Amino acid sequence: MYPYGSTSAVRAHVLAALGVLKLATADQMHRLMAPGHKDNKAFRNAALDLARHGLAVSEGSARDGNKLWNLTPLGLDAAAEVLGRPVGEMGGTARGAARSGAPHAMAVNETVIAITRTPATATRPVPRQQPAPMAPPAPEQAPAQGLVLEPQGMGWIGSWSTEVPLSLPTSRGSRAGVRADAVLQAPEAGVPVLFVEVDNCTESADTLAAKFEKYLRYFRLKSKNPLGSESPVWRTQYPSTGREGHPPVVVVFNPGIRTGPQALKNRMNTVMELTRLVWSGSYHGAGGGYGAEERDGYYGYADAIPLLFTTLDRLQTSGPRDEVWWRCGHGQWETFPDALANPDDHDAWYARDEQRRRRRDEERERQHQEWAAERERWTQEPDPEPEPAPEAAPCERCKGPITGPLGYDLEFAPPEDGRHCPACRTDLRQQYPTLRQAVFGRRSRSK
Repeated sequence: MYPYGSTSAVRAHVLAALGVLKLATADQMHRLMAPGHKDNKAFRNAALDLARHGLAVSEGSARDGNKLWNLTPLGLDAAAEVLGRPVGEMGGTARGAARSGAPHAMAVNETVIAITRTPATATRPVPRQQPAPMAPPAPEQAPAQGLVLEPQGMGWIGSWSTEVPLSLPTSRGSRAGVRADAVLQAPEAGVPVLFVEVDNCTESADTLAAKFEKYLRYFRLKSKNPLGSESPVWRTQYPSTGREGHPPVVVVFNPGIRTGPQALKNRMNTVMELTRLVWSGSYHGAGGGYGAEERDGYYGYADAIPLLFTTLDRLQTSGPRDEVWWRCGHGQWETFPDALANPDDHDAWYARDEQRRRRRDEERERQHQEWAAERERWTQEPDPEPEPAPEAAPCERCKGPITGPLGYDLEFAPPEDGRHCPACRTDLRQQYPTLRQAVFGRRSRSK
């Protein structure tokens, strides 16, 4: 019945791989589904047996000479059963694509393989029925003896979809505004949804950048639920990212031998500048917050796409969990969680404002403690000795105390002049004036 001697497990692997990738070589299916096998002979035999039963077909070869395989409509139905997906979500059969060597499809396959990095374990059958389309794989077994441990990947074959149309409404219904090369849903790896674009550096930077404007239009689409409230259309197909803004989109650059390092860097910079309005947030000047002693603000990313860059060789060498992601606007290579973080958003501003508030509270508490200690020191110090009163100058006339003798009645004494005692002032007032004083008036003598 199966003249090439393939097992049901490997045939299921082939159906699952081709059901997702649409077009692949036996070597790619081997590395994606069961890299623990010694070689890809079992996958070649399984593809030949499936072709014998009308489930698979080969219509050409890749540019490296390896035979390309894709499913027939009957094989697509079988793959839907293996993956536990509705047939309507399986897409097409990629019929005829192998005749050109399918360089872009091969790059997409290599990207899926590099991100998934299936552990090199013994072959196990692919479950025919999954509890949910996006269910994570079974717990991984220990690697086969003698195999080298590789960096951990994200997701499994059931986490992927390729050639996914994202429809935009038009006056005539709807049309595919943009077709995502691949979509990854691996919540167990911290990736609820990730849209992947693979760039072979054969089209212009303007053409590549224009795709992300279509992504933005799609993410902005709203639909009303039965209760009348609006929600994004993409949320009807994919789960929430758990972060502010639209779902992330990653561009995997595959320059090959056509584009050198400097040309690739220039291409990345050009695409980043052309898409600035897509990925950059809007600035909100929030003042200094608590106390308003310093100016501060934050960026809002509610209408921004987290746009990430990487290269295929980086993914193949280091895996997706290393610092291989360049988030537009961050300016450095980061891990995937760090690349998705927004260190300058409202939450970060609020955290900074809380730190400012705590510093002010600590400074105020320190001042209160210093003031309390100073008051305590004052209460414990003895009162200073009163300074002796300065001795008053004697009366110029009688040489007695200028304040007069004790008990002297000051009620009828003339005003103080600072030179005479009350008695002398009274006596001087009662003296007859001289002729000059009578004519010109009494004139007070200067001190």
